[in-house]
Amino acid sequence: MAKWGEGDPRWIVEQRADATNVNNWHWTERDASNWSSEKLKSLFLAVRAENAEGTCEVTEVSKLDGEASINNRKGKLIFFYEWNIKLAWTGTTNTGVKYKGHVEIPNLSDENDVDEIEISVSLAKDEPDTNLLALMKQEGVEQISNALRTYISTLKTEFTQGMILPTVNGEQSNPAPHPVRKGDDRKVTESGNTSNALKSKSVGVKIPTCKITLKDTFLTSPDELYRVFITQEMVQAFTHCSAVVEADKGGKFQLLDGSVTGEFTELVPEKHIAMKWRFKSWPEGHVATINLTFIDRAGETEVHLEGRGIPAREEERTREGWQRYYFEGIKQTFGYGARLF
Repeated sequence: MAKWGEGDPRWIVEQRADATNVNNWHWTERDASNWSSEKLKSLFLAVRAENAEGTCEVTEVSKLDGEASINNRKGKLIFFYEWNIKLAWTGTTNTGVKYKGHVEIPNLSDENDVDEIEISVSLAKDEPDTNLLALMKQEGVEQISNALRTYISTLKTEFTQGMILPTVNGEQSNPAPHPVRKGDDRKVTESGNTSNALKSKSVGVKIPTCKITLKDTFLTSPDELYRVFITQEMVQAFTHCSAVVEADKGGKFQLLDGSVTGEFTELVPEKHIAMKWRFKSWPEGHVATINLTFIDRAGETEVHLEGRGIPAREEERTREGWQRYYFEGIKQTFGYGARLF
């Protein structure tokens, strides 16, 4: 047992105003729903686009369903937000003719980057066509996207004030916020000071993740290239290492002498491979999802890769690894390099 004064500083509670939860070592949670609702409304109602045809502006936030919260775990801020939004907009021509329309944003959440968020603009039922619709779809959508960026930024700065409690010396520790994506990370069971709400949702520590995309072309058919990825002997040939590949839905695989492991979740011959995929050095239990799509290009095959849940610090390493050890390895081993024109 440690002597008095020599214990882990995370558990020191004396000389503190609150005397509990030192450095927020346990979960603390703050509901950001009401604040977010007011912030989003003010940002949307400021949207106004104008050109030679007239002006378009958001006149009402007709639907704002969802929630937002911030959790502090071991000094790291973890953000959750999910909103389904509908807006009303009005366009006015230079001659005074008015048109009404709607904007729908069904998927504003921490799982998606702003550039990935769908923003749908339309005219109200029975409204005649107008050039103002194009103005709203271009400049109006751009301003709405900027409003979303502003909301996310202020949520992670302005609203987080005070989330990091004072230390034993009365100073504050403000580590950089860590955005996370739902469903991408392993969960750690909490005890002790964890709230009942958190327990019921099995909320745990999450790590920052990202998405990667790659595209490449191979001088072979989709059928042949598909077989390269799921045939053990062919995998061993292009990786130049021992491998275990069970080519069935739910089948396991192990590549590069165990450095890469995973499981096939979907296999559609010639068209699609989906898998759970992880690198050995990643946090224990954390897996990414990899999707490979094969497109027939008249004698060549175009492959689209999308990886989600990649640990943020492993982004470049993972992208380069797929390009080098998979794509380039396959081309060099089987002669599938694209034609040179």
